[in-house]
Amino acid sequence: MKDYSKYFKGPSLKEAKNRGKSEIHHINDAYHIPVDMIGIGKGQTYFIQTYGCQANERDSEILAGILESLGYRATDEIKEAQVVLLNTCAIRENAEEKVFGKIGYLKKLKRVNPNIIFGICGCMAQEEVVIKKILEKHPQVDLIFGTHNIHRLPELLKQAMLEKEMVLEVWSKEGDVIESLPSHRAHPYKAWVNIMYGCNKFCTYCIVPYTRGKERSRHKEDILEEVQELIENGYQEITLLGQNVNSYGKDFGDEYDFSNLLEDVAKTGIPRIRFTTSHPWDFSEKMIEVIAKYDNILPFIHLPVQSGSSEVLKRMGRRYTREQYLELFDKIKKKIPDCTITTDIIVGFPDETKEQFEETMTLYEYCEYDLAYTFIYSPRAGTPAAKMEDNIDIHEKEERLYRLNDLVSEKANKQNQKYLNQIVEVLVEGTSKKNDEMLSGYSKHNKLVNFKGNKNDIGKIVKVKITEVKTWALKGEQVE
Repeated sequence: MKDYSKYFKGPSLKEAKNRGKSEIHHINDAYHIPVDMIGIGKGQTYFIQTYGCQANERDSEILAGILESLGYRATDEIKEAQVVLLNTCAIRENAEEKVFGKIGYLKKLKRVNPNIIFGICGCMAQEEVVIKKILEKHPQVDLIFGTHNIHRLPELLKQAMLEKEMVLEVWSKEGDVIESLPSHRAHPYKAWVNIMYGCNKFCTYCIVPYTRGKERSRHKEDILEEVQELIENGYQEITLLGQNVNSYGKDFGDEYDFSNLLEDVAKTGIPRIRFTTSHPWDFSEKMIEVIAKYDNILPFIHLPVQSGSSEVLKRMGRRYTREQYLELFDKIKKKIPDCTITTDIIVGFPDETKEQFEETMTLYEYCEYDLAYTFIYSPRAGTPAAKMEDNIDIHEKEERLYRLNDLVSEKANKQNQKYLNQIVEVLVEGTSKKNDEMLSGYSKHNKLVNFKGNKNDIGKIVKVKITEVKTWALKGEQVE
């Protein structure tokens, strides 16, 4: 295999683990289009496939904005595209398997059209083991870049076009916040708004602190300006994004924190505000008070617990106990009684005993979550947990997951029953995916609602009476 090392810089896990106290720079003029790339995509199309979390979805909106600023237009058909980007996720093994499956498909596509520029970006690009595999087995990849240098796509694309060699540029340590990037919003009525990047929590099973870098917050002025622009463009709902939004502002070293930002965003008057994700360790009583105070901060909180066992939580590096989590849960429910709470749970973590799994089940019975995202543990190379013995039999893991998912379904249905014959407010997003005669949208409590209504109200918040309850969705009729 050709030695590419002299041509580019790949990711370094060792560098990514370091968390220096270097100053975080907020840069407004980092984005640049080389003169000979202006209009380069005119008459051509691009295709972006996004894997993973909301942060990746927001990154893809920026990637789309950059490509459109070069003259490209979007296509839903990958075979028609001249530029194909896979924006990848590294959080779980099966996510990576899907990406490598698509890479294999694109090898065949490139035989038919060798002029396609095929790029890999996102979290997988930040992993040394992934890059090594691509270099050894997938020479059809033209371009690899990571999560920190999206703004350099025009320069990297130019390099890939001119050199006809694989281009790799991945930054493993990054403390900058890049503003003023173009964006193509995926939705006309609700929007993602980044408030911070990176994570310093270092849960033992999680690769995100290595792929997304250290915590760095955007200035409140930039966030509020973005929210104001969204309001002026008719947006009805925003979701404030961060790997851990509760850590917002800690890198500034002053007293302005997430609860302050949340209150300032609420005061803009935008009809709906959500936020994700919250780490239980940083969830303050001040935050609860602000959420309860403002009607436009929706009563929906995603609060990952991961395990109901204090011993397992300690091995996971979660920094709270079962008792502390439940204390926080009770505080939220007391202050905001109708608050919808969802969670994440991992089963089969190394050394998890049957008794410890039962603790997760009893915690779930107590909390009666509206929904949970449940996963079988799989080791991620480079994380501390990957050095632990993965000593739970796969069949045992699967049995635990089945039992947990049965409970998830039971409680989801129970929580939805309370909405039968009730009137809820729904942001109408469009027609239902399964029935063009029905409209679809989400309630304040993040419930999917399919209903009979007026198509002229798409993009508006309307009232719907719930007439039928299902485990994962509600059905109803518009009442105004």
